[in-house]
Amino acid sequence: MERRSYRMGARTAAMEATRERVMEAAARLWTQRWYDEVTLQHIADEAEVSVQTVVNRFGGKDGLADAVAEWVATRTAVARQAPVGDVAAIVAVLFADYERQGDANVLWAAQVDRVPALGRAAVQARGQHRAWLEEVFADRLPEAGPEREHALNLHYAATDVYLWKLWRRDLGLSRAEAERAMRDLLTGIDPRRDRQAAPDPQVP
Repeated sequence: MERRSYRMGARTAAMEATRERVMEAAARLWTQRWYDEVTLQHIADEAEVSVQTVVNRFGGKDGLADAVAEWVATRTAVARQAPVGDVAAIVAVLFADYERQGDANVLWAAQVDRVPALGRAAVQARGQHRAWLEEVFADRLPEAGPEREHALNLHYAATDVYLWKLWRRDLGLSRAEAERAMRDLLTGIDPRRDRQAAPDPQVP
C-alpha cells in the first residue's frame, strides 16, 4: 500500500510539473507573439510535450489561456506584497512587476476585443489591480461612497500599466525617472491632503 501511494504521489507531482511547464511555455510565447499566431503545436514544442498532452490538461487553447491568466494572477499577487501607505515601496513593487511582465500585459490588452479568453483575463487583471489598490492605499482612501470611487479611479490611472509603457517605452525614461513620476502623481492625488485643504462650507 505504501509503495502504491508513493507511485500515485509521484505521478501526481509529474502531472503537475507538466501542467506548469505547459503554462510557462504558453505564457512565454504569448509575451512575444499575438495570440492567434501561437498554435497548440508551438506551445507543445516549447514545453516538449505532445499536443494531445496540452489538450488533455487544458481542453484546448482557450482553456489554456484561462489557466495561464489564473496562474499569472496568482504569481502577481505574491509579487506585489507592499506595506500599506508607503508610496515609495508600493511604486517599487509595482515597477518590479511591470518591468517583468508589463510588455506582455500591453500585448494582451491590445487583443481583448477580439479574443474572448484575453477579454476574460483582462477583466480578472483589472479587478485584481483594483483590489490591490484598495489594500495598499487603505490608509488614505475615503469611506465607501462616490468619493472613494473617485479616489480609486485616480489611483488606478496613476498606476496603470499603460502609464508605465508611456514612460518606459514611448518616452524612454529610466526606471528611476519613471518611478519618481509615479510617486509624484500618487502624492499629488492623496485624498487626505484634499480633505485637509478643502474650505469649510459653513464659512462664508
